[in-house]
Amino acid sequence: MLEDIVRERHKKLDAIRASGRDPYPARIPRSSTVAHALQKFEELSASGEKISLAGRIKSLRDQGKILFVDIADETGKVQLVMKEETTKDFEFWRSVLDLGDFVSATGPMFATKRGEKSVETMELVMAGKSLLPLPDNWTGLADEDLRLRKRYLDLIAAAELHELFRKKTVFWETFRNALTREGFLEVELPALENLPGGAEAEPFRTHHAALDTDFYLRISLELPLKKLLVGGFDKVFEIGRVFRNEGIDREHLQDYTALEFYWAYHDYHDVMALTEKMYKEVIMKTCGGLKTMRDGREIDWSKPWEKVEYVTAFKEENQGLDPVSADRDVLFARAKELGLAPEKTAGRGRLIDLIFKKTVRPKLIQPCFLVDPPVVIEPLAKRKPENPELVERFQIVAAGTELGKGFSELNDPLDQRARFEEQMRLREAGDVEAQHLDEDFLEALEYGMPPAGGFGVSERLFAVLMDRPIRETVFFPLMRPKK
Repeated sequence: MLEDIVRERHKKLDAIRASGRDPYPARIPRSSTVAHALQKFEELSASGEKISLAGRIKSLRDQGKILFVDIADETGKVQLVMKEETTKDFEFWRSVLDLGDFVSATGPMFATKRGEKSVETMELVMAGKSLLPLPDNWTGLADEDLRLRKRYLDLIAAAELHELFRKKTVFWETFRNALTREGFLEVELPALENLPGGAEAEPFRTHHAALDTDFYLRISLELPLKKLLVGGFDKVFEIGRVFRNEGIDREHLQDYTALEFYWAYHDYHDVMALTEKMYKEVIMKTCGGLKTMRDGREIDWSKPWEKVEYVTAFKEENQGLDPVSADRDVLFARAKELGLAPEKTAGRGRLIDLIFKKTVRPKLIQPCFLVDPPVVIEPLAKRKPENPELVERFQIVAAGTELGKGFSELNDPLDQRARFEEQMRLREAGDVEAQHLDEDFLEALEYGMPPAGGFGVSERLFAVLMDRPIRETVFFPLMRPKK
């Protein structure tokens, strides 16, 4: 029983303290990581030099007068060999050690008869006594809720997760380095805003006690970054947390990391060229190649990405229905026909988007640029000069999902105001995800913003590359508290 195990470990903790030892010392001997010691094994074993290694006990094999103990740090695993005749206070340590304890071992390195690289342990120090048993190393945590709720245990039991999160660091680092090479300036902007803007999403609201004012957690990085273009910066980006009070599914989180960049005097054609180049670099460095798997299908990122026209694709998958000219009632009927559940208050843009996500996007498996949607679904992008009913926007789509979005930024303050006003009409009709009319941003535009291209991508891309649900690619996903 768990209670018996915990009681026994507390007795061992008391014994360590009674011996005059600190079971949780601030400093312990450690001269090397495990990986470095194993790398220098030949040199260390030949010299007989004593080293000190530290880590968590992963296995204990008691053979009476000898203990074989495997410990692991972040870099690797090594065997400690503790003998009655050579290990100081051998019987004491034999009586108090448990799986999960952190220890420091000091002694020379040698190879056992079976050739296993080991530390002949002469002294041992308790670095952190474990009072609860760890998950089984072989079966790990079978319950998904428990794995995500107690992710630290999942990381202990499933060593391959460490590699997953190292890849995630490479993923963001490669984006950052690529933009820095191109001359972009990385900035940090507030997570609290007077009004949420830059996307269609329901925000989280919070109260600022000192100012006695409600604020919103940002749903996008867009509008503050564009204000920097107004202020004279030409190339800016941020990698930061974004918060959306939306549902949980395989591709959505409520708080997540996003990257957005803005590039003055360039348009969405320039941004498409840059992002395709960046994605290929990021995928190569993160995955080791340009072919990945998602849901059993191979995604080939290496070829030039095709451009798919939004309106054409929409018509082909919806019996010729034109999203530009179709009225709301027709779109609503089509959504119902598809088995969707559109809100009664949904506007044309929301209905077009719902239908598109059901009929078109799931069929776009190989990487492509989905370009030039109707203006009604994108209030922040510049109209196409040759067809003002469309906007210069692209989405990077692969594996049937959106993996990035960019456009030629709207810098006409009058057009922007008119589109915000339309969004407010939708809000007043009940669309909680429609955008707010942001007078502060409109005023900034009235001072003048240069033509620019912008782009955003979230960590959904990483989840797709890893072929995992997005909640499994974050350390501590938000979970409902246990009652």
